[in-house]
Amino acid sequence: MNAEHSDLKLKDLTANPGPLGLMGFGMTTVLLNLHNAGFFALGTMILSMGIFYGGIAQVIAGIMEWKKGNTFGTTAFTSYGFFWLSLVGIIVLPGLGWGTAPAKTTMAAYLFMWGLFTLFMFIGTLKAPKSLQVVFFTLAILFFLLALGDYTGSAAITRIAGFEGIFCGFSAIYTALGQVINEAHGKTIFPMG
Repeated sequence: MNAEHSDLKLKDLTANPGPLGLMGFGMTTVLLNLHNAGFFALGTMILSMGIFYGGIAQVIAGIMEWKKGNTFGTTAFTSYGFFWLSLVGIIVLPGLGWGTAPAKTTMAAYLFMWGLFTLFMFIGTLKAPKSLQVVFFTLAILFFLLALGDYTGSAAITRIAGFEGIFCGFSAIYTALGQVINEAHGKTIFPMG
């Protein structure tokens, strides 16, 4: 490229993939944590959401964020998309004869590592809107509570984690729908902070 065109920038006309990723995360998180809170059993509805909306849709959103040059969005959405896919694998694969189900302490280590990752991702949101900070902060708490529940074998801690996770999921849904509605109306209808 010659010098006179070196300052030329192309206008990005692609859509914001954030709401897709946040909705995939938020809705799946609410449904799984309704189970953790004791409202219904774990079944194919949650597992399917984990594969398709929590998993694949978030990976797609992460790839779209990569195209936009958003390292944080790429890392968050692809990581949490693969979290959902790995979680479904952990639940389903032993039933297919592909390995044994993990012990509770093993699951505690898995959930703790996701909590640690999320805590560092939360630090990445400190200059982002408050609504996104709430999503990551409550998600870190959720992972640590779930890890503690599995490590101690406490159904009460897991149930508390379920209610906290419902809040976390709805905070992601709020953030996603706020972005969509604010953009559609060209003004702030859902405050993001």
